[in-house]
Amino acid sequence: MAYIALTKEPIDILDLNQRLVDAQYGGIVTFVGTVREWTDDIQTQSISYSAYETMAEKELKRLADEVEATGSRVVLVHRLGHLELTEAAVFVGVASAHRATAFKQCAYLMDTIKEHVPIWKEEFDTDRTRWGGIADDKN
Repeated sequence: MAYIALTKEPIDILDLNQRLVDAQYGGIVTFVGTVREWTDDIQTQSISYSAYETMAEKELKRLADEVEATGSRVVLVHRLGHLELTEAAVFVGVASAHRATAFKQCAYLMDTIKEHVPIWKEEFDTDRTRWGGIADDKN
């Protein structure tokens, strides 16, 4: 059964990884997204995440259910609030019978979360504040 959470507390990576361990799974793949300092020539100081929480939880559950219908196990946790450099912002984990499936499903989940789940980031950079990240900055 999937574990899904939006949290304002630091992400406990070891605990979340342990939720994926089971004798039926031969491959566990996790992705941890952290706050990085540099994106090309833009220096980030911190990030604040916000969400339409009810809808974000529904979308995360829908995605987890889709992947778990194949027999895999899913853990999805996204941090909300103000994060400093190197703090974990998102944890995506998939346990599957085979590693190739776990890799593919983990990538699919992370890509889909970024595209469809209503979670936004406000980046506090050295020169200004940006919403949504560098890819959304049209100026």
